Amino acid sequence: MRGTRPKRRTAALGSAGALVAATLIAGAVAAPSANASASAGTRHGQDREARGAALAAARAAKAGIDWQDCPADWNLAKPIQCGYVTVPLDYAEPHGKQIKLAVDRIGNTGTKSERQGALIYNPGGPGGSGLRFPARVTNKNPVWANAAKAYDFVGFDPRGVGRSTPISCVDPQEFVKAPKLDPVPDSEADKLAQRKLAREYAEGCQERSGWMLPHMTTPNTARDLDVIRAALGEKKLNYLGVSYGTYLGAVYGTLFPGHVRRMVVDSVVNPSREKIWYQANLDQDVAFEGRWKDWQDWVARNDATYHLGTTRDAVQAKWLQLRATAKKSPIGGVVGPAEVISFFQSAPYYDSSWAPVASVFSKYVAGDTQALVDAAAPDLSDTAGNAASENGNAVYTAVECADAKWPTSWRRWDRDNTRLHRDHPFMTWANAWMNLPCATWPAKQRTPVDVRTGKGLPGVLIVQSERDAATPYEGAVELHKRFRGSRLITEKDAGSHGVTGLVNACVNERVDAYLLGGKLDGADVTCAPHATPKP
Repeated sequence: MRGTRPKRRTAALGSAGALVAATLIAGAVAAPSANASASAGTRHGQDREARGAALAAARAAKAGIDWQDCPADWNLAKPIQCGYVTVPLDYAEPHGKQIKLAVDRIGNTGTKSERQGALIYNPGGPGGSGLRFPARVTNKNPVWANAAKAYDFVGFDPRGVGRSTPISCVDPQEFVKAPKLDPVPDSEADKLAQRKLAREYAEGCQERSGWMLPHMTTPNTARDLDVIRAALGEKKLNYLGVSYGTYLGAVYGTLFPGHVRRMVVDSVVNPSREKIWYQANLDQDVAFEGRWKDWQDWVARNDATYHLGTTRDAVQAKWLQLRATAKKSPIGGVVGPAEVISFFQSAPYYDSSWAPVASVFSKYVAGDTQALVDAAAPDLSDTAGNAASENGNAVYTAVECADAKWPTSWRRWDRDNTRLHRDHPFMTWANAWMNLPCATWPAKQRTPVDVRTGKGLPGVLIVQSERDAATPYEGAVELHKRFRGSRLITEKDAGSHGVTGLVNACVNERVDAYLLGGKLDGADVTCAPHATPKP
């Protein structure tokens, strides 16, 4: 399941019939760890990549970035500026093939003396674009007003994403076509059909983007981040990462501990090598079920508005009825069970989706099927949006498949997901099919980085909601243990994915204090939840 910016985004359906979850997890590692247990060959390979990264950063520092007004079709208004940074495709061959990464920025809003450098952002995925980050300044986002006084806000498209040498696995219009197969199998034949789609998707990635696949790793993106830092003229990195962006930050902090100045990670991917990525996705299925129930409880409490039932069980019964109807005969000819799950999953992701999803559901139950078709069906006329969805899914798959070695035994996938589905049916099979291409991945799969504290790593600020579905709470605890001197802010009794973008003074003031003055609390902090959504 993917992770991305803490804001509702349209979920897309993968060609394996699985949905692209709006937010979560992601990215694993390519660079092997240089610890004592690593083989000499592994150490040698990483040493070559480390030397290549240093060379690329030195080149970028000399070249800088040729900032220009952004191209019209990027939809980034002045005074945001855009440019490119050149990086090696393969850091072990720094003089070999180069690729271009798109970056953008807006200058700090405060005085020259208030400026503290650039703050670089990654929204998650893997596969999310960070280019909208400077728009937090032009849109006068109040949560980020204080940080904007001190920092240039810098966004980028990671390698393979959007404007940065994009990859593709399937024709985008085919990718979004609906209805997809029901993710929940009724028979062995259904499982065989999904397995075939997953294998064909992996083959499509190789056919369309095979030259990039071995290099689509989180460690390479972390090296890219260091080259961007150098191109900006920054001695050290100030970084904000959400969802998969936390894993990117964790890997960067491990590979370049002495290059970090300030780092905020929000909604944390569990960085344990045992979790990246197969187990992380299974853990997600359990957390999604819990947050799905939270949303149903809220809908039941607001029955006067939505008329969907006064108990969680009553709301669930209506959901199952909707799912069964869509399975029997896709609504509007296009909204089957896969599309229904894809639309409804944004509710357990983000509190901002609670009311919009409940409203569409309420209209459907009252007889207005068009609202659901409008919300859940693909728009084949939106070719740019469809291309972005397909690209995001391609990058998600490529990074997670390349970062770690995945189980190749279908028996294991079948056993684990069948078992999980019994008590956690909301997302389990949809998530399984989305990730199954990794079982037959045609390119090299690496060993995840051993995330840990290195010499010079400063205190990192970790922010996490207690009931996050996309990145379960245990991930924040694990990173906190691994990064010595870090501080953990827990938003209790809350579960929205992406906490730093929400209005919660207890969180917002601490993020500002850290970014502006480097201040961390003497101990970990528990904050009350942000305001519950209004119906």
